[in-house]
Amino acid sequence: MTIQEQINRFLDSPAFGVVGASANRDKYGNKVLRCYLQKGRIAIPVNTVESKIEGLPCVAAVTDLPSKVESISMITPPAVTAKLVPLAIERGIKNIWMQPGAEHPDAVALCREKGVNVIADGSCVLVVLGFHDH
Repeated sequence: MTIQEQINRFLDSPAFGVVGASANRDKYGNKVLRCYLQKGRIAIPVNTVESKIEGLPCVAAVTDLPSKVESISMITPPAVTAKLVPLAIERGIKNIWMQPGAEHPDAVALCREKGVNVIADGSCVLVVLGFHDH
């Protein structure tokens, strides 16, 4: 698959999990969440501390995401990415986009081994979807 085909498959999900969502509007974990909302998509923030971000109820763990979430964006430190990817795969996530800076080689290898569509080449969902920070 080309990277564009991978992105198209990722974006076909009925809903998106934002792992590492942040209540701080300056953080990428918040911008990615707002980007999905700007584009009229269903997004569910994953945050262990906050109960709501941008008015949306959070789930505490990737394993708590509803079944309609087939794709997740990861805006997490690489060590956290490495811990959460096996849980995401176990939960049945089909597409994982590791935002620039979130990539972990073991997590990428595991996705490939398990047949999960993984985007970890430095592509940024904010650029692909065209995020506008107002």
